Amino acid sequence: MKPDTTFSIRPARPDDVTHIHAMIVELAVFEKLEHLVVATEALLHEGLFGAQPSCEAIVGEENGEVVTFALFFHNFSTFLTKKGLYLEDLYVKQAHRGKNIGTRMLQRLAQLAVERGCGRFEWSVLDWNEPAINFYKAMGADVMPDWRICRVTGDSLTALAERG
Repeated sequence: MKPDTTFSIRPARPDDVTHIHAMIVELAVFEKLEHLVVATEALLHEGLFGAQPSCEAIVGEENGEVVTFALFFHNFSTFLTKKGLYLEDLYVKQAHRGKNIGTRMLQRLAQLAVERGCGRFEWSVLDWNEPAINFYKAMGADVMPDWRICRVTGDSLTALAERG
């Protein structure tokens, strides 16, 4: 970053929902998954700040502009019998990449995981995203070659729930 640039990381606030939602859409376009986005600002607000929040977020600001977000939640490891921190998405706006912002966001999330007594800090990466894979490896992450994500959604989720 240039010497005249200020960057700070803080917990997301309700007035950040518009910025986070816009970056979720940008991320989906980058990943060529925009057809899967049904997120709205109202749903995101409920997930982050509703009566029973299901996730948290931090944002990074450069000179007062929100330029990155990380959305995360706690999971649990039966092997470790400890909670973990799971990073659902981390996104840095295109014009702000190459400034160590992603590194600083991951470092802050790691600090949160340690502060909260988590046994793991995990996330997923698309197998074609070599720049991200290389970045994560450089940060000390192990890319788990033997693990695959299993997902049930929509009609398949309903059908599975109704079996038996």
